[in-house]
Amino acid sequence: MDETIWGRNPVMEALRAGRPCNKIIIARGSRGSVTEIVSRAQEKRIPVQFVPRDVLDRLTGGANHQGVAAALSPKQYVSVENILQRAVARGEDPFIVVLAGWEDPQNVGGMIRSAEAAGVHGLIIPKHRAVPLTGTVAKASAGALEYLPVSRVGNLAQTLKGLKKEGVWVAGADMTGEMPYYEADLTGPLALVVGGEGKGLGHLTKTCDYLVRIPMQGQIGSLNAASAGSVLVFDILRQRLSSQKRRGG
Repeated sequence: MDETIWGRNPVMEALRAGRPCNKIIIARGSRGSVTEIVSRAQEKRIPVQFVPRDVLDRLTGGANHQGVAAALSPKQYVSVENILQRAVARGEDPFIVVLAGWEDPQNVGGMIRSAEAAGVHGLIIPKHRAVPLTGTVAKASAGALEYLPVSRVGNLAQTLKGLKKEGVWVAGADMTGEMPYYEADLTGPLALVVGGEGKGLGHLTKTCDYLVRIPMQGQIGSLNAASAGSVLVFDILRQRLSSQKRRGG
């Protein structure tokens, strides 16, 4: 069954990444970067269908489609081993983000965008009680979903234990964390576990090697999940780059 994504950036990035595409759908009268999308689709011999804008409105459930949608083959999930191999191929310590119980597709898409930009090797999500990789997720990721491998697992706790056996440290983001994130050593092989909004990590805190927190100074007691995850992945990137610089890498 085809997967529909929409928005100019997500569709363009899907084409650039070589994602199997069955059809591009364009709202009549659309201009600007749509021309480049049509041109690239024609180069790849992908059918382009021009339709009234209300057809796209119905297809995307009234989302902000920017006059463009694409019918793609479903994004293939990868194994956790595949993510680890990706790090090896880059000559880097594994950097993995694990989403526990995220149910808001906008948050998931935003986290994917930040993770890809920060050099994360892959994302792990659970099969149950979590949002799948929908068109809304793709749109919110602004195309980053096309470049970030995602593994979908049945049991997060068992997966984390498996990562530990591979030499990966597991850090959990939790308001009760014993140390601020900037005091923790987040270099080296790492899986960062971030809980969904309002749920936290639950029983997964017992599986983590340690917990870190984001100190809050204002009246609001916490950030939303995507914002918190973004703060953490970019500090991990900062620590890694600083460590490389100290080693002369």
